Amino acid sequence: MAKKYSFRKGIKKKNSCECGCCSSEAVVSAAVPACGGRMEKADRSSGDGADTVTNNYDIEGLDCGDCAAKLENGIKKIKGVVNAQVNFASAKMKVTYNSSMLDSEDIAKAVSGFGYSAKLVKAASGHPGIRNAVFKVSGLDCADCAAKLEKMILAMAGVSSAQVNFAAGKIIVEHTISEDDIIKAIEQAGYNIERESKGPRPANSKPAWWTNKRTQATVVSGLLLAVATVMEWLGVHDDVIIPLYIVTAITGGYHTAKSGLYGLRALSFDMNFLMTAAVIGAAAIGEWSEGATVAFLFSFGNTLQTYTMDKTRQSIRALMELAPHEALVRRGNQEQRLPVDEIVIGDIIIVKPGERIAMDGVVKKGMSAVNQATITGESIPVEKAVGDTVYAGTVNEHGALEIEVTKIAADSTLAKIMHLVEEAQAQKAPSQHFVDVFSKYYTPAVLIAAIGVMVLPWLLFNQPFATWFYKGLVLLVISCPCALVISTPVSIVSAIGNSSRNGVLIKGGAYLEQMGAIQSIAFDKTGTLTYGRPVVTDIIPVDGTSELDFLTTAASVEKLSEHPLAVAIVEKAKSLALKSIANFKALVGRGAQADVDGKTVYIGNLRLFEELGFGLSQYEQDMAVLEQQGKTVMLMGTKEAIMGMIAVADTIRDNSFTAVQALREAGMKHVAMLTGDNSRVAGAIAEKLELDTVYSELLPEDKVNAVKNLIRDYGSVAMVGDGVNDAPALAAANVGIAMGVAGSDTALETADIALMSDDLEKLAYLIRLSRKTVAVIKQNIAFAILVKIVFVILTFAGYVNLWLAVFADMGSSILVTLNGMRLMRRLR
Repeated sequence: MAKKYSFRKGIKKKNSCECGCCSSEAVVSAAVPACGGRMEKADRSSGDGADTVTNNYDIEGLDCGDCAAKLENGIKKIKGVVNAQVNFASAKMKVTYNSSMLDSEDIAKAVSGFGYSAKLVKAASGHPGIRNAVFKVSGLDCADCAAKLEKMILAMAGVSSAQVNFAAGKIIVEHTISEDDIIKAIEQAGYNIERESKGPRPANSKPAWWTNKRTQATVVSGLLLAVATVMEWLGVHDDVIIPLYIVTAITGGYHTAKSGLYGLRALSFDMNFLMTAAVIGAAAIGEWSEGATVAFLFSFGNTLQTYTMDKTRQSIRALMELAPHEALVRRGNQEQRLPVDEIVIGDIIIVKPGERIAMDGVVKKGMSAVNQATITGESIPVEKAVGDTVYAGTVNEHGALEIEVTKIAADSTLAKIMHLVEEAQAQKAPSQHFVDVFSKYYTPAVLIAAIGVMVLPWLLFNQPFATWFYKGLVLLVISCPCALVISTPVSIVSAIGNSSRNGVLIKGGAYLEQMGAIQSIAFDKTGTLTYGRPVVTDIIPVDGTSELDFLTTAASVEKLSEHPLAVAIVEKAKSLALKSIANFKALVGRGAQADVDGKTVYIGNLRLFEELGFGLSQYEQDMAVLEQQGKTVMLMGTKEAIMGMIAVADTIRDNSFTAVQALREAGMKHVAMLTGDNSRVAGAIAEKLELDTVYSELLPEDKVNAVKNLIRDYGSVAMVGDGVNDAPALAAANVGIAMGVAGSDTALETADIALMSDDLEKLAYLIRLSRKTVAVIKQNIAFAILVKIVFVILTFAGYVNLWLAVFADMGSSILVTLNGMRLMRRLR
């Protein structure tokens, strides 16, 4: 029976059982409503990867984006489905499922149950099947552009799936057509594209900014505009100035017009189309200088915005640059420097002092301190010896190391971190969903309103056409949703980049936002709040023997035992010279015995010494005090006399108490502990850490019920565990946090948030980062909307012209980008 106790500042109150027990089936089903799509993680971690199949379907009957979202969530909850993605724009669905549990017809039937029809997309004839390609795209100015590009690629025949990751500047395409066709289409849309290299990139692969064609066009446009403006001031004739303005507009607006027209072909009216319409409209009414200025300012704003977003992206891409592109390898008796993609598992690499480690591996020879800040966020180097694990991208501080490679470069912990960070950037936060829905209705409404302003006063009230047409153009420009659309993703990307540099992986914007709203946090005990291994805490000789001699004798007896308590005693005495023993015997369930210095010495529990005929009343009080502290007490002695006591316990981590206090300072209302240990041990630890509640004697399924109780009482709960043993409880919580997962593939994939090291103080940092991010997002959204409202009012009042509208629109976009980038800095 699970037990719950309430604790706070030394006050203990025992309550009746609230956990109960449940079947394993109940545990799985209970995880679904609490975590939504998190069943995907449970299937992935437990299923056989060899049985998974991915199919694409055409969906008929989808009426809206909300319908698509509901269908996606419904398919995800089907037992055996690993993942599902429904793209409303293309009416396509991609499903990954366990083929031993489902087939394509089962998926189609499930879709029909939601009121839609699904048709399996088969590979085109003459092709080997659906292929996957990853491209790097530059020139994406905002998330809205990325969405339009994704829609355009999805509309191509032979493309079954396309995902544009705006934050990472990548597009992933599943296709049956040639990659060259995809590259050509994206280049025609006005973007630069290249295939992503599978191997490591050269250190200086990024081209200089002045080689970018859009940047060059912006510079030329600016120079031409300056010349035309000066000539107009000097009174040069219009026959010279007007052609110069036209060339300026074409030069600065070419890429914008190209993107806008391709967007129009896909029936999407993005900001490029709106700006192109504004330039053409200005020219139509004879405002040549206005049109040229709009084209230049918009191009200049895009250049600055692209530069700032690239800075944000590079902060993440720089992670991979930390790993060397080659390493010194010993094969046989020969040493040679090889590229990392030619190094295989089992190779021995040699790392000299001051060098970065190129591959994940295990130390085979040498000792050194390794700076692991890039992986775990730890500021202090960690001592490494033979048998210890090291990671690619970390720095060997001193001492040469010979390392046996355990993972190829593409599978290194650093590579997985970067991959997960890029995936996280693509996941939309709740605030971003709100902005996307808002923009979906906002842009058409603005377009209709601008047309109304242009035409209705002229038609209905006999007003001058040119005047109101110009005001309509200004409204069109100032109402572009660019700043609003980019306000959220740039903040999320910056915050995720900040956390990754601090050894914390956040698997998406939703979890980042949710951490700031957490009201209760539950910790697993063993290995989380405690070290997870027993250590000697007390040595109490009673016959005048010194502590050192007592420990030496105890370790000498226990050195042949494999019991965890024996291992703890031997570890405590590892620096001592142990005595020779004879006739060692393990006493199952009681302890051990051996002959030391000609005497038989016994070490074990109370039961062993009662069997030897000792009266133990004089030791009961001391033993009771130690046991109340959650310690396991062993006696040691001969048949003639007891020599003393030794206490062993799973000790609390050095920073557990400060971490709990930091959480309270960050505003956490309730801190709980979940453990399978008995109530005495659990209670002792809970009182030391000043926890609010402890649930003890729990089975794994009981932990799920405990988390559900906390959700019922506090609304939003985070669970902290090791990411593997506590998987059901992590899934049941609103946010599951795994700690100490460096190098652990399963834990990295399972958790919503992963602490790469065992530093629990990172939890308070997480909460501060989450709240700071939400605050910045709100600032950005409020600022973007406020600028729009103010300039719309000023437009009708006659105080705003076209170039000022462009300046305000692009200026607000750049400002919200820079404000979001503040989250990349160190939190105070």
